[in-house]
Amino acid sequence: MIRYALTCAEGHRFDSWFQSASAFDTLLKGGHVACSHCGSRNVSKALMAPSVATDRPAGSGAPAPEDGPGQNAPPAERPLSAPASPAEQALTALRKRIEETSEHVGLRFAQEARDIHAGLRPDRPIHGEARPDEAIRLIEDGIPVAPLPFLPGRKRN
Repeated sequence: MIRYALTCAEGHRFDSWFQSASAFDTLLKGGHVACSHCGSRNVSKALMAPSVATDRPAGSGAPAPEDGPGQNAPPAERPLSAPASPAEQALTALRKRIEETSEHVGLRFAQEARDIHAGLRPDRPIHGEARPDEAIRLIEDGIPVAPLPFLPGRKRN
Protein backbone atom coordinates (compact mmCIF):
# COMPACT_ATOMS: atom_id res chain seq x y z
CA MET A 1 0.00 0.00 0.00
CA ILE A 2 1.12 3.52 -0.75
CA ARG A 3 -0.27 6.84 0.43
CA TYR A 4 -0.19 9.86 -1.84
CA ALA A 5 -0.79 13.49 -1.02
CA LEU A 6 -3.07 14.76 -3.79
CA THR A 7 -4.31 18.11 -5.01
CA CYS A 8 -7.10 19.09 -7.40
CA ALA A 9 -7.36 21.93 -9.91
CA GLU A 10 -9.31 23.95 -7.31
CA GLY A 11 -6.36 23.77 -4.90
CA HIS A 12 -7.90 21.33 -2.40
CA ARG A 13 -5.34 19.07 -0.71
CA PHE A 14 -6.19 15.55 0.46
CA ASP A 15 -4.54 12.17 0.68
CA SER A 16 -5.51 8.63 -0.21
CA TRP A 17 -4.13 5.10 -0.07
CA PHE A 18 -3.56 2.97 -3.18
CA GLN A 19 -2.55 -0.65 -3.68
CA SER A 20 0.56 0.42 -5.63
CA ALA A 21 1.98 3.26 -7.71
CA SER A 22 0.76 1.55 -10.89
CA ALA A 23 -2.72 1.09 -9.35
CA PHE A 24 -2.86 4.85 -8.74
CA ASP A 25 -1.84 5.55 -12.35
CA THR A 26 -4.48 3.14 -13.68
CA LEU A 27 -7.24 4.60 -11.48
CA LEU A 28 -6.24 8.17 -12.40
CA LYS A 29 -6.25 7.42 -16.15
CA GLY A 30 -9.65 5.72 -15.78
CA GLY A 31 -11.12 8.80 -14.09
CA HIS A 32 -11.66 6.98 -10.79
CA VAL A 33 -9.67 9.39 -8.58
CA ALA A 34 -11.63 12.46 -7.48
CA CYS A 35 -11.14 15.30 -5.01
CA SER A 36 -12.67 14.44 -1.64
CA HIS A 37 -13.78 18.07 -1.22
CA CYS A 38 -15.29 19.11 -4.57
CA GLY A 39 -15.38 15.92 -6.65
CA SER A 40 -13.08 17.24 -9.38
CA ARG A 41 -11.38 14.50 -11.38
CA ASN A 42 -8.55 16.88 -12.36
CA VAL A 43 -6.25 15.46 -9.65
CA SER A 44 -2.47 15.22 -9.42
CA LYS A 45 0.10 14.08 -6.88
CA ALA A 46 1.28 16.80 -4.53
CA LEU A 47 4.75 17.17 -3.10
CA MET A 48 5.01 15.26 0.14
CA ALA A 49 7.75 14.36 2.58
CA PRO A 50 8.25 10.71 3.43
CA SER A 51 7.27 9.55 6.90
CA VAL A 52 10.51 8.62 8.62
CA ALA A 53 10.80 7.07 12.07
CA THR A 54 13.07 8.99 14.45
CA ASP A 55 14.43 8.44 17.94
CA ARG A 56 12.92 11.64 19.33
CA PRO A 57 9.69 11.24 21.27
CA ALA A 58 6.53 12.43 19.57
CA GLY A 59 5.50 15.89 20.70
CA SER A 60 8.88 16.60 22.31
CA GLY A 61 9.02 19.95 20.53
CA ALA A 62 12.69 19.48 19.80
CA PRO A 63 13.13 19.95 16.06
CA ALA A 64 14.92 17.22 14.17
CA PRO A 65 17.88 18.43 12.08
CA GLU A 66 15.81 18.15 8.87
CA ASP A 67 12.96 20.25 10.29
CA GLY A 68 12.72 23.77 8.96
CA PRO A 69 10.99 26.74 10.55
CA GLY A 70 7.41 25.96 11.47
CA GLN A 71 7.64 22.29 10.46
CA ASN A 72 7.51 21.00 14.03
CA ALA A 73 4.13 22.60 14.78
CA PRO A 74 1.76 20.27 16.66
CA PRO A 75 -0.79 18.41 14.52
CA ALA A 76 -4.36 19.63 14.43
CA GLU A 77 -6.39 18.42 17.39
CA ARG A 78 -8.99 16.52 15.38
CA PRO A 79 -9.75 12.86 16.01
CA LEU A 80 -9.55 10.72 12.90
CA SER A 81 -13.24 9.87 13.27
CA ALA A 82 -14.32 13.53 13.07
CA PRO A 83 -15.42 14.90 9.66
CA ALA A 84 -12.83 17.18 8.07
CA SER A 85 -14.79 19.04 5.40
CA PRO A 86 -18.31 20.40 5.00
CA ALA A 87 -19.08 17.53 2.60
CA GLU A 88 -17.98 14.96 5.19
CA GLN A 89 -20.03 16.78 7.85
CA ALA A 90 -23.11 16.65 5.60
CA LEU A 91 -22.61 12.93 4.94
CA THR A 92 -22.17 12.28 8.65
CA ALA A 93 -25.41 14.15 9.41
CA LEU A 94 -27.22 12.25 6.63
CA ARG A 95 -25.97 8.91 7.95
CA LYS A 96 -27.08 9.78 11.48
CA ARG A 97 -30.54 10.85 10.32
CA ILE A 98 -31.03 7.70 8.20
CA GLU A 99 -29.85 5.42 11.01
CA GLU A 100 -32.15 7.16 13.53
CA THR A 101 -35.27 7.25 11.34
CA SER A 102 -35.17 3.93 9.49
CA GLU A 103 -34.76 0.26 10.26
CA HIS A 104 -31.59 -1.55 9.17
CA VAL A 105 -32.64 -4.82 7.51
CA GLY A 106 -29.16 -5.83 6.34
CA LEU A 107 -28.91 -8.33 3.52
CA ARG A 108 -32.71 -8.81 3.55
CA PHE A 109 -33.17 -5.37 1.98
CA ALA A 110 -34.40 -6.48 -1.47
CA GLN A 111 -36.96 -8.95 -0.10
CA GLU A 112 -38.10 -6.56 2.62
CA ALA A 113 -38.57 -3.74 0.08
CA ARG A 114 -40.62 -6.09 -2.15
CA ASP A 115 -42.75 -7.20 0.80
CA ILE A 116 -43.43 -3.58 1.88
CA HIS A 117 -44.30 -2.60 -1.70
CA ALA A 118 -46.71 -5.56 -1.98
CA GLY A 119 -48.34 -4.72 1.37
CA LEU A 120 -47.13 -7.93 3.02
CA ARG A 121 -45.07 -6.05 5.62
CA PRO A 122 -45.76 -2.76 7.46
CA ASP A 123 -44.87 0.37 5.48
CA ARG A 124 -41.81 1.93 7.08
CA PRO A 125 -38.45 3.44 6.07
CA ILE A 126 -35.72 0.80 5.78
CA HIS A 127 -32.10 0.67 4.75
CA GLY A 128 -29.79 -2.23 4.10
CA GLU A 129 -27.73 -3.95 1.44
CA ALA A 130 -28.62 -5.32 -1.98
CA ARG A 131 -26.53 -6.74 -4.78
CA PRO A 132 -26.47 -4.55 -7.92
CA ASP A 133 -28.65 -7.03 -9.85
CA GLU A 134 -31.22 -7.03 -7.02
CA ALA A 135 -31.31 -3.22 -6.96
CA ILE A 136 -31.79 -3.08 -10.73
CA ARG A 137 -34.70 -5.53 -10.53
CA LEU A 138 -36.32 -3.48 -7.74
CA ILE A 139 -36.12 -0.34 -9.89
CA GLU A 140 -37.39 -2.18 -13.00
CA ASP A 141 -40.34 -3.45 -10.94
CA GLY A 142 -41.24 0.10 -9.90
CA ILE A 143 -40.15 -0.25 -6.28
CA PRO A 144 -38.64 3.09 -5.15
CA VAL A 145 -35.10 2.59 -3.87
CA ALA A 146 -31.96 4.72 -3.89
CA PRO A 147 -28.30 3.99 -3.11
CA LEU A 148 -26.86 5.59 0.00
CA PRO A 149 -23.62 7.58 -0.35
CA PHE A 150 -21.85 5.65 2.42
CA LEU A 151 -20.98 2.10 3.44
CA PRO A 152 -22.92 0.25 6.10
CA GLY A 153 -21.42 0.50 9.58
CA ARG A 154 -20.02 -3.02 9.59
CA LYS A 155 -18.02 -2.38 6.40
CA ARG A 156 -16.36 0.83 7.55
CA ASN A 157 -12.80 0.74 8.85
